[in-house]
Amino acid sequence: MGRGPPALFRVIDTGLRDGRRQVAFDQAMIEARKAGTIGDTIRFLRFPPTVLVGRHQDLSREVRVDHCRAHGIGLARRITGGGAIYFDEGQLGWSLVFDRASLGIVSLPELAAALCEAAAAGLRRLGVDARFRPRNDIEVDGRKLGGSGGFFDGDTIFFQGTVLVDLDPRRMVAALRVPEAKLARHGLDSAASRVATLEALLGSAPPLAQVREALLAGFAERLGIATAWGAIEAHEDALAARLHEAEIGTDAFVAEIDDPDPEGTALSGSCTGPGGTVTAYLRLEGPRRERIREALLTGDFFVTPPRTVLDLEASLRGVATREARQAIERHFATAQVGLLSVTPADFAAAIEAAIGDGGQNVARG
Repeated sequence: MGRGPPALFRVIDTGLRDGRRQVAFDQAMIEARKAGTIGDTIRFLRFPPTVLVGRHQDLSREVRVDHCRAHGIGLARRITGGGAIYFDEGQLGWSLVFDRASLGIVSLPELAAALCEAAAAGLRRLGVDARFRPRNDIEVDGRKLGGSGGFFDGDTIFFQGTVLVDLDPRRMVAALRVPEAKLARHGLDSAASRVATLEALLGSAPPLAQVREALLAGFAERLGIATAWGAIEAHEDALAARLHEAEIGTDAFVAEIDDPDPEGTALSGSCTGPGGTVTAYLRLEGPRRERIREALLTGDFFVTPPRTVLDLEASLRGVATREARQAIERHFATAQVGLLSVTPADFAAAIEAAIGDGGQNVARG
C-alpha cells in the first residue's frame, strides 16, 4: 500500500495581543484540538513588551518585577516549562498543536529535535546558518536565534518557539535576572552576547511575512506535512477569553510561584546540570523532622504532561526524608512522564540538598 497524503495543518496568525491573552489562546487551542473542534494547526503570534516566565519558575527569582511594572512591561506565565524570556514586537512566535499520530513522534526530546530542525531549515532560507542546538534552541554560530518548548497532553501535542527578528538586548537584560551559572555554561560574560537577531545577521530585519513563509516551508519540508492558511474560529477566541478571565489572565496565576520562602523558614536546595536547574523547597514534620510535610519544586525544566510536577510534589507528602530518592524513582517509574532537560536524579539531588543542610547547591556534569 502507498503512503497516504501528508497531514494538513491549518495556519493562523493571532497577531499582536496582550501576553496573557496569547497564553490563554495557547490553552484554548490545546483544549479545542483535544475535543476535535479544530484540526492540526500552526499559529504565529506577537507580543507587546512582555516577560513570559516558565510554568515552574519562581517569578521574582527570574524577573525584575519592579522594573517591568515601572516600564509598562507585561508579566505572564506560560503553560510550558523552560526559562523566562523577554518578548516584544520585534520577535515572532510560532506554535503547533496537533495529534500525536500526525507526525508519529513518541518522545519529548525527539519532538524538540524534529521541530527545531524544521524551523532552522526554514530560517536558512533567509540566508542565515541556523542550526538546532540540543536541548531546544536554534542558534547561529553559538548565539541564540530562538528557543522552544512544549508538552504532550494525552494524544495532543503542543510545541512553541520564537524567532528573534529585531531585539534591543539591553531591554531584555534589564527585565530579566539571568543567573551567572547559566551564562557560565555558555562561556559568556553577558546575556546580551548570547543572542542573535535576523536584523543583525542580515543587515536589516526581513518582513515578518517572509519569516512566516520561510518557517512554513521548513515545517512542510522536514515534517512532511501540508499547510494552508485558514481562519481563527469564533469558538477558539471565545474559549481563550474564558480561560483568560478564569485563570491565565489573573495576577494569581502569574504569581502562583513567587518568592516561596520570604521568611527563610523552609529548607531549600538546588541541582544544576546541563539541562537547567531544579530548586526544592521543603517543610518537614515529625518529632525528629524526619518526614516531608510539603514540597515545592521550581526551575527552568521541561516535563510532560503538565501536571507532572504537581503530582510529584503530592507524592512526596509524608515520605521519610531518608526514602525521598526511592520515592522519586518510584514516581517516575510508574507515571507516564516525558523529560526533555532533567532526570529523576536531578529532582532527587535537589531534595537531598535541601534535606542535607538547607541550602547546599549540587552541580551535576
